[in-house]
Amino acid sequence: MKYKNIQSQKEIIFFSKKLCDLKLNTGTSGNISVRQKDGFLITPTGMDYQNLRPQDIVFMNMKKSIFGKRDPSSEWPFHLEIMKKRTDINAIVHTHSTYATVLACQRKGIPRFHYMVAVAGGNDIRCAPYSTFGTSRLSKNILSALRNRKTCLVANHGMVSTGKTLKEAFDLAVEVENLAKQYWKILLSGRAKLLSVSQMQTVLKKFKSYGKQKIDR
Repeated sequence: MKYKNIQSQKEIIFFSKKLCDLKLNTGTSGNISVRQKDGFLITPTGMDYQNLRPQDIVFMNMKKSIFGKRDPSSEWPFHLEIMKKRTDINAIVHTHSTYATVLACQRKGIPRFHYMVAVAGGNDIRCAPYSTFGTSRLSKNILSALRNRKTCLVANHGMVSTGKTLKEAFDLAVEVENLAKQYWKILLSGRAKLLSVSQMQTVLKKFKSYGKQKIDR
C-alpha cells in the first residue's frame, strides 16, 4: 500500500526506543512523526515503544485521513499543523523529559544563559502557553512558540523538537534536555548571568557552519 515506508517506520521505532533508553520518555509518553510525500508517519497512541512493529506506525495525510491498523498519537493535531505550516520541518520529536518538563511546569522558557541555546535557532527557547493535549489551541500555541525556532517547551507538558531529519530532531531534543538541566540547576543556586543579544547573534552566525565538515558545507 502506498502509505507504507518500512525504512521510515523502522527509523521511528529506533528513535522511540532510544528516547526511552535515555529516559527522555517513559512507557507510552511522547511521540514522533516523519514527513512523507503526501502526509506523515506518526507513532500510535497508548503503545509501549518496546513493543512497536513497523505495521504499528500510522500514516496520516494532510486531510486528516488515517491509514493503518492503529490509531495515531492523541497529539496528532500539532504534528499535522506543524507539517502544514512549516515546510522546513520533516520530523518532530515530542518528549516529557524530566528537566524540560520541570521548567515547563514552572512555565519558564530557557534564556540565553549558554551559547548552545542557539541550537534552537534564536536567542532563547520559548515555552508555549498551556492548553489541553490534542486540542487545536495547543497546536496554535506550539506553532507560535516555534516561530523562527526549531524547538520549544510546552507549559505543564514537555518539549517539542524538530528537524530536517529525524536524527536532527532527536539530537536537538537531547541537547535541549541537557540545557534544561543546566538552567534548572542554576535557578536552584541563584540567577544566571545572561549573554547579550549581540553575543548571541555572533554565535548564531557561527552556527551556520557549526559541526559541519567542509565537504558538507
